[in-house]
Amino acid sequence: MLEDVEQWLKTRSWSAADRPRARLLAAKRALGARGTVSVVLPALNEEATVGQIVAAIRAELMAPQGAAEGNGAKGGRAEGDPLVDELIVLDSGSTDRTAEVAAAAGARVVHRDEVLPRVPAAPGKGEVLWRSLLVTRGEIVCFVDADLRDFDPAFVSGIVGPLLTEPDVEFVKAVYDRPLGGGAVSPGGQGGRVTELVARPLLNLHWPLLAGFVQPLGGEYAARRSLLERLPFPVGYGVELGLLVDALHTVGLDALAQVDVGARRHRHQDDRALGRMAAAIYRTAQLRLARGHLVRPRLTQFERGAGGEFEPRTYGVDTEERPPMREIPEYASLRRAGRGGVRGRGRGEADPGATVA
Repeated sequence: MLEDVEQWLKTRSWSAADRPRARLLAAKRALGARGTVSVVLPALNEEATVGQIVAAIRAELMAPQGAAEGNGAKGGRAEGDPLVDELIVLDSGSTDRTAEVAAAAGARVVHRDEVLPRVPAAPGKGEVLWRSLLVTRGEIVCFVDADLRDFDPAFVSGIVGPLLTEPDVEFVKAVYDRPLGGGAVSPGGQGGRVTELVARPLLNLHWPLLAGFVQPLGGEYAARRSLLERLPFPVGYGVELGLLVDALHTVGLDALAQVDVGARRHRHQDDRALGRMAAAIYRTAQLRLARGHLVRPRLTQFERGAGGEFEPRTYGVDTEERPPMREIPEYASLRRAGRGGVRGRGRGEADPGATVA
């Protein structure tokens, strides 16, 4: 792992518990209009989960948490004012009751095709995230996937927190365990196969400054509008990797951060869907490789340590290749001499005495 990344992990990785609600509300009051927060849930056929997420955000983060009078906050926000100012579910074409359930729970529901109708909508998650910038007003925009189960409002307050309290931070990703099957967290039972098999190797090989992100493809992240409006959005599954890479190039590593919010339980995709996701992510990386450069490749992975914190484990990546054997002089000599057990044969002819090492 690069020294810059080791230092970043110490200074830009936090836990949601590091910033109590009172501190966040005080910081939000001090920021005024610059502290307005919009939460966006991109949704496609998520009637089973979207209502619970919306209800939790409204109850815990949008409802006043205390009396608005008598707190001495003259001319400013009351101490009990909400942390989240706006909650939007952006429906990308659901055929179930997603929109109805979300609205009943208290969200403003906007259909993808209603936003910027002169531009035909492309299918994909990134498309709705991009369009959400047109229908939100917050200076801080927080994205949350709509398929989460057992949703904890700390997913929002945790990743919004650094944007309220750290002026130099512009982009924050959530960190979490991903237990398979919705059960208990176990080291061998983690989800995130595309992360480990595709995204993490790509980032470590081509953008090693991003090797410290535990969940680079996670759908829960927040950023300043002033940054998001400067970034291109891949329309599909590549959006998370694309935004992360482009944010690095735009504002630098020290403006990026991550916050541990616990465990994320959601619907896991089948292998075919994961294959499509992997292809989109790989293509997104291809389009950005011209901005990077090859370095000595290493791979950083993460495990929870004895103290409960995520700890990096860095390994070298095998990249050395042997040349074609016929380019080896000793082999060519043996071929010419017909010695060393190497004999020429016709096409498809097997050597009955050959073995495979």
